[in-house]
This record gives sequence, structure tokens and C-alpha cells, in this order.
Amino acid sequence: MPRLFPPAARIAPLAGILSAAALLAGCSDQSSGPVTVSVVGVRDDLAKPLEQLPGPAAKLMLEATAQGLVAFDAGGEILPALAQRWIVQDDGKSYIFRLRRAFWPDGERVMAKEVARLLSARIDSLRRMDRNGPLDAVEAVVPMTGEVVEIRLAAPRPFVLQMLAQPQMAILSSAGGTGPYRSGKWGKALLLKPVDKTEDADEAEVAVPPWQNRILRAERAALAIVRFRAGLADLMLGGRYADLPLLVPSGVDRDAVRVDPVQGLLGLAITGDGALLDDGGVRRAINMSIDRSQLPTMFPLAGWSTSEQLLPGQFELPAPAAPPEWSALTIGERRTQGRAAVDRWRAAHGDPPMLRVALPDGSGSTMLFALVAQGLRAIGLSAERVSVQQDADLRLIDEVAAYDSALWYLGRVGCARGVHCNREAEAMLQSASLATTAEERADRIAQAVALTQAHDGYVPLGAPLRWSLVGRRMTGFMPSPRARHPLNHLFRATN
Repeated sequence: MPRLFPPAARIAPLAGILSAAALLAGCSDQSSGPVTVSVVGVRDDLAKPLEQLPGPAAKLMLEATAQGLVAFDAGGEILPALAQRWIVQDDGKSYIFRLRRAFWPDGERVMAKEVARLLSARIDSLRRMDRNGPLDAVEAVVPMTGEVVEIRLAAPRPFVLQMLAQPQMAILSSAGGTGPYRSGKWGKALLLKPVDKTEDADEAEVAVPPWQNRILRAERAALAIVRFRAGLADLMLGGRYADLPLLVPSGVDRDAVRVDPVQGLLGLAITGDGALLDDGGVRRAINMSIDRSQLPTMFPLAGWSTSEQLLPGQFELPAPAAPPEWSALTIGERRTQGRAAVDRWRAAHGDPPMLRVALPDGSGSTMLFALVAQGLRAIGLSAERVSVQQDADLRLIDEVAAYDSALWYLGRVGCARGVHCNREAEAMLQSASLATTAEERADRIAQAVALTQAHDGYVPLGAPLRWSLVGRRMTGFMPSPRARHPLNHLFRATN
């Protein structure tokens, strides 16, 4: 296994950059000026955010400049956005939203007809990937008046509002979004200025206090950490497992590190095909081969835990999902059984092909690949690492759950996502959508969970890791169960 942190030879250049950046820190008055934010990503994430989802920089940009009807606050609760208020009628089958007074960037008034058209397109796109989620029962999005939009459902569904608060549900026209910020160039960064919610777009621009503005950069995690450490950024967002080994050698104060208590998926989806991965015994062997007990040492964040199951909780199921039957075995016993399964396959088919494992860039991914490859070697399989843009047999999923339901987890590792899936489980999910009672629906979802887990098309590792670096100035910053940190909720006072 590689060491947790880079060797001294790699730390030295970082220290040099920190020293140079520290000289510049004195030139920056951050007591009342714009809040400077670095988010892990690349410039395209900010220029074309819809195309770059689910990257953290793309999410942040949409959340800042192209809000949906509703949004998440820093604590993960639903709050008004483009809709100033809403009501739920007809036993949960009708959601009626009254739009606030808003304008597109070109000065045109935001009207319900255009919002309904854009929202319908977003819902259709999302349902293609999440066929059994909260929006599966949407029948129509209807403009009732110039300021009122109704979403009509064939059957009540929980978590509709949580889905509408997702970045991919941003209301974005050809002219741009409606805020809460407008973006403009600031050198190689962006300057985000608050949208005035009460003035017409063609009236004189109202001056706002400098601290209400945001300077936003998307950059590599190493550079973002350096910038924060030197005092040239108030906030760094978008930290994940892949960048965690950079923290200690950077010398960042541990009190500045904030960890989000998120749930979701961090694991390997089996996305390849062919005789090897079509063999259920081999998929099970792959799942058993990884020594998850090493992960907390590799990624030492307080409160983070590993997992061998698809679901992190019971959710709407009538009882907790049963763990895999091999979970009580030692890692040695698991690998012995796994090697036997691979040997049986080799006797029938010859030497197995090398498995391609797609992981994002970063030193954390290098460490994770070493752990995965070690486990695969122990059962007689070989692996090579490939980029996330290449075809792969195992592909990392690292996503925060959009809503707290077994349906999100099943949808994320389902057939529509290109994951090696169980068709019987998919059929059970379809029958769940037709259930006439909540009990019947929950029972069918539970059966789908059991079938999906037994299929071993997904190799769970644990919960996603999400962390930020937060300066003392950010008095309103809160750890978020959705890993969402709205840029207009960074101070205790409303801003």
C-alpha cells in the first residue's frame, strides 16, 4: 500500500508555493471585501455547468446563478428560491408554486409559461436516468397564471421537493439563470454579484456592500488548499477522498477542516460485460476481495465509516436490509472463497482478462486503486487503472444521495445507469410504482434491494467523503447533510 501522505520530495514544492503566496496575503484585506471562494474543478465547470454535472464546481455554479423553484439551505432544509411559496393539495398529487418577481439576465420578466416549459424538459431528462424516483408520477407541469405553476402527479410521491432542489433542476433559459447571483469576469475568476429581487433589470444597478459579492474560482484541489493556507481564499469547497492526502502536508489548521455528514454511494459499479463479469460467482468474489478495514486509515476523517451494503439505513423498508451472507467472514476466508470462484471460471474459460478500473485523478485515487488491485490479485485477477473518460469494467461512484430513500440508491446502480443489473429487481421496482398501498410498495422495494445486493453489480466501500476549508470569517457556514453550501448563506446575518 502507498503511504498516506506524499513523500518529502513532493511536499517541498508545495511548501515553496505556500511561502510565496504568504507574501501576497498581506496585500489582501479580507475583513470586509468580497468573499473569495475556491471550488475543486476546472473552468469548464463554471462556463458550462449543466454539461459538467455532477462535479462540485458545476453544482455550485448552478446553485449560485440558476436556482430552481426551491433550494437547500446550509442545513439541508428546503427553502424558497424562484418560487416564493407553495402549497401541496389533492393528498400530495398537486404542488402549486407562486413565482417571485424575477427577471432573466436579458431583462425579460420570468413568467410561469416559460418556467413550466423548462421544468418539463428537466423532469423528462431526469426521469430517463431515475425511472422510479420521486418524479416518476409527474403527469404535467402547467402554468396556471402568469406567476403560478402546478406540478400534477398521478400518485403522491415523497421527496418531490428534494428533487426539485437538485442542481440539475435549475431553471435556465438561453439568456441564463435568475440568481441569486449574476456572474461576470474577474481576471481568471468570476465575480458573483447578488441579484436585486425588487428592482427591474433595466434600472440602475444598486450598489451592494462588498462583502455580499463572491469571487469564485474552479481549480485543482492542491492549488485551492495553497490559496486557502496563504490567506488568499476565505473558503474552499468540493473536497473529496481523492484530495484528502494533500491536507496534512499543506499545514492547514485542523480547525478549518469541516466534514459534511452525508449519505450516498462511494463504491465500484461493475460496468463491463463479457463472460467474466457475467458470472455471478466472480462478481461476488470481487465484492469480497477488498479489505475495507484499511480504508479508515487511508482516509482518516472523523465520523466516516465503511460499508458492505448498498443502503446506509432502513429508510422506507419494512425492516433493515440483510447484510451479505459473507460479511461475517474474515478477509482471508473471503479471499479464499473468491479465489476458488475465479479458479472455476479459469478452468472453464482460460485466463481471465485484465479488469479496467476507472477512478478520478488524485493521490487518494492512487491509494484506492492500490487497495483494489491488491484485493483482486489475492483472488487471481489483475487490474489496470484508467481515466474516468475511458471504457471500464469497474467504475467509481462517488455521489451524495439526492433524497433519503432506497429508491435513490437502487436508481443509481440500476440498468439505466449502465451498471451490471438484475432485471428481476428492475421489474420489481416497476411493480412498486403500481402498488395500491404504502405497505405493498415498501415490500416490493425491499425485494428489489435484496435482489440488487445479491446480484453484486455494485461493490460498496462506504459513504462519500465531503470536506471544506472554512475561514473564521464564515460565521454562517454549517456542515451539510447534502454537501450543499449556498454562497448567500455564509454569514450568520441574512445576506
